[in-house]
Amino acid sequence: MRLVATCARGTEGAVRGELASLGMRHLRGARGAVTFEGRMEDGMRACLWSRTAMRILAPLSAFPCPDAAALYDGVRTVDWTEWLTVKTTLAVDATGTAPGLHHAGFVALKVKDGVVDSLRDALGARPDVDTRDPDVRIVVHLARGQAELSLDLSGAPLYRRGYRTAIQDAPLKETLAASILALGEAALDRPFLDPLCGSGTLAVEHALSARRIAPGIRRPFGFQRWPRYRGEWQSTWDRMKEEARVGALPRAPAPIRASDFSEDALDAARRNARAAGVEEDVAISLADARSVEPFGEGGTFCTNPPYGERIGGQPLQLAGFYRGLGEAARRFHGWSLLVLSGNLLLERNLGLRPEWTHRLWNGPLEVNLVRCRVP
Repeated sequence: MRLVATCARGTEGAVRGELASLGMRHLRGARGAVTFEGRMEDGMRACLWSRTAMRILAPLSAFPCPDAAALYDGVRTVDWTEWLTVKTTLAVDATGTAPGLHHAGFVALKVKDGVVDSLRDALGARPDVDTRDPDVRIVVHLARGQAELSLDLSGAPLYRRGYRTAIQDAPLKETLAASILALGEAALDRPFLDPLCGSGTLAVEHALSARRIAPGIRRPFGFQRWPRYRGEWQSTWDRMKEEARVGALPRAPAPIRASDFSEDALDAARRNARAAGVEEDVAISLADARSVEPFGEGGTFCTNPPYGERIGGQPLQLAGFYRGLGEAARRFHGWSLLVLSGNLLLERNLGLRPEWTHRLWNGPLEVNLVRCRVP
């Protein structure tokens, strides 16, 4: 079957590389998604191991959608009895538009009507809708006059690892943090530093990856509530999780440090590292980012500094701070600098020539991922 890993724009390359490393086949990138082929078990494995994708979807049907009536009729061509019973709750998420179908709420309602009417005809009763916590989440995407119906294997988005119990202002999603590390090729066996760690997401994600801890090992997934799960897939899922536990390393292979000038941020970072099971791997301390000193050789200096959009200061203040950050980074001879830049002032004031830049979206904000080699 065809499966789809959705992702933040600009992270498709990270997702594609990750899925390839998991043995997925026939990978194809699109805007905000990567498709691949496999069995349902491959979708489950992607849920367990993907650090960079937002959701894993299993498409069921695609059909022309010139109007609401065609949408309803197309939904009814699917055999929903394979996926739901009268006791299964459901919800529908709608994205995209088609002629005459511009309101996501209306599109979701028409799909819901088609599903429950189909089940009523087949089973004699209609299942209930639960928009907050459904057993089965159906996704409909409209584009270029076509509708595609999918099941969401993930349930809650994959960035919800289950460890982030405390957050600070403007936090990175866990999946975006992991994508930054993957795209920037942060070495797992070399030292790592985030001197503006906030709630610690970059350092925690690096530690999880370095220890080979599956990002989904601590959380439930949507497919576990499907009627077919207990009869067909539960033993496979239990085996996947046990193999993941056995394969995890007891400690990170190289030092990981995170620091910040805010005690509140450090408290959040410590709580999150503890919840993720990597408290012993991440050394968290109070420090000004401009005063950090090198340790080890050939590591990664990785951070997400203030952009001046939601947090930060005035342009002159930001430029001065960025210069100080660049001066600190230049002390780390032989290291790689990996920085998420949401302000051109950062790139102008680092004092290092980028090896490359890569455009990403941090939520609605267009940003550059910048990698420099410190001589």
